[in-house]
Amino acid sequence: MKKAKPIMVQGTMSNAGKSLICAALCRIFHEDGYRVAPFKSQNMALNSYITDEGLEMGRAQVVQAEAAGIAPSVLMNPILLKPTTDVGSQVIVNGEVRGNMPAADYFRYKKTLIPDILRAYDTLAGQNDVIVIEGAGSPAEINLKAGDIVNMGLAKMVSAPVLLVGDIDRGGVFAQLYGTVALLEPEERQLVKATVINKFRGDASILAPGLDQLYDLVKVPCAGVVPYMRLDIDDEDSLSERLTAGERKTVDIAVVSLPRVSNFTDFSPFSRFPGVSLRYVRTPAQMGDPDLIILPGTKSTLSDLAWMRQNGLEALVLKAAHRGVPVFGICGGLQMLGRTLSDPAGAESGGQMAGLGLLPIDTVFSPDKTRARTSGVFSGLTGIFSGLNGLAFEGYEIHMGQSGLAGPVVESGNVYGSYIHGLFDENGVAEAVVAALYERCGLPFDPGAGFDRRAYKESQYDKLAKTVREALDMDLIYKILEDGV
Repeated sequence: MKKAKPIMVQGTMSNAGKSLICAALCRIFHEDGYRVAPFKSQNMALNSYITDEGLEMGRAQVVQAEAAGIAPSVLMNPILLKPTTDVGSQVIVNGEVRGNMPAADYFRYKKTLIPDILRAYDTLAGQNDVIVIEGAGSPAEINLKAGDIVNMGLAKMVSAPVLLVGDIDRGGVFAQLYGTVALLEPEERQLVKATVINKFRGDASILAPGLDQLYDLVKVPCAGVVPYMRLDIDDEDSLSERLTAGERKTVDIAVVSLPRVSNFTDFSPFSRFPGVSLRYVRTPAQMGDPDLIILPGTKSTLSDLAWMRQNGLEALVLKAAHRGVPVFGICGGLQMLGRTLSDPAGAESGGQMAGLGLLPIDTVFSPDKTRARTSGVFSGLTGIFSGLNGLAFEGYEIHMGQSGLAGPVVESGNVYGSYIHGLFDENGVAEAVVAALYERCGLPFDPGAGFDRRAYKESQYDKLAKTVREALDMDLIYKILEDGV
């Protein structure tokens, strides 16, 4: 069977833009008539997704799959690490939980996962013409190179040529690129076929002298200078620019930015309304007087609730709720809003805590994770968000606790909660929530023309591909793809 040709994107650091460059290449190859799939052997992120088969994977590869015009598959991300503490993560292999591990234990364990990685990769390679592979962090983390399974180690395993991306927006891009190449082993340097400078603002011609000198130093061409782009595409992790306090607009939504916040992209639909501010707040001083408070999902519900309790945000949420301000909890946020949270089996940190007591539920954690896609129609809601009744929703559940919910949404007065990620994504749902908030503020709301979120998302992928295609030397990219290593 003919196998796909790979091309790999590695970065000089985290958040250099690897994920979006990969998404752009997926879209470009798809536009050019190739069957293309993304692949990342190991992803560390709290933003995850549930496939149609009920398996969990990182959202970055979901974005890339959508850009490639195919359904997301756990084959595209065989290992997902979800940080639970500063020194440990939940390890998910082939979409299913293997357990929690301290970083040192996982460092020793990860070599045993190479067969899982190669099985997933080989399956994808047998189904496609091109595989766009994303690295993680930097290949020059010399303390982690032994047993590497996600950067140069993977590139060697699957014979993938590498594009090395540097982030000029953060400064020192020539030092980033040269320093990274200099720290590679000779056989690793042979895999680097081109550099890419990302997030440039200004006239690229002024970079010419630096590019000439960079070529003399690293002996590979620069494939292009990609401009800084403002796109509405889901971000991968906590380095996202979305997670800022921002300024209040006509209607103000405050999301509590928990230390282990997960799936913060659940609320992205609200950012598309020009009169709505979607702010992520971490301190009482940032809270202000919002029109809606959201408690998002978290990988560590008990410890993040303790954090809220200690820094004063819990008290502000309670005061706001008692004043009639709507409060909405999703997943871990739903659990926090209940009466009690019990962890008898130590699925998180063990023990029992009182919740905020705003919803009539009690949550019991267990080692078994619920993973399921779900859809339906809102019904039976009262209060400010009764306008959701009759609208369709679609999303997915990922949680360790059970709260005895009788339906997709539980409510008590002005407080609502749900386990469903993506609850606000379907057309009309975010509009209904925003309309209710405008009405509560005594203001008229004009929803404008009908908004198709799927069509809008496709337009963003098209815009990304167009910008990157124009910025890169695609003849060089195709030559690298064809020649391999």
